[in-house]
Amino acid sequence: MKLALPTPLAMGAFAALVASTVAFGQPATPAQQASASTAGQSTASPKADNSRMNRRDRSDAAVTPMKQSNSSAAVDLVARVRQAIVHDDSLSVKAHNVKVVANGGVVTLRGPVANAQEKARVERDVAGVRGVTRVDNQLDIDTDTD
Repeated sequence: MKLALPTPLAMGAFAALVASTVAFGQPATPAQQASASTAGQSTASPKADNSRMNRRDRSDAAVTPMKQSNSSAAVDLVARVRQAIVHDDSLSVKAHNVKVVANGGVVTLRGPVANAQEKARVERDVAGVRGVTRVDNQLDIDTDTD
């Protein structure tokens, strides 16, 4: 009689089953119980709610990244605009991460920035990029103090 050895996949599945059984069979420590009791509670402030902005984007007229043209000219323009924004060291991380949508030379900017000066600075940087005919600055000034 020849014995068949288990495959590596079967051994891995068995090990995972044993580990989960052992983990679920153990009583929780006081620290785990405290962590579990607060897990369902959000520590985010009400300011983290961006439902108002999400509602704004539901309109078919809203320019969102999903409306970005896939033409090589639009993709190249977005790359040049993104490069101009990222290379400006005076901008915050939030400003470096704004959404950029380009269609026909019109660049739409969306997302939060730190203040009004930064909003204007991003617009100036983008307006100076070759191929940009107009900037639609829809940047929001972030009032969150985090």
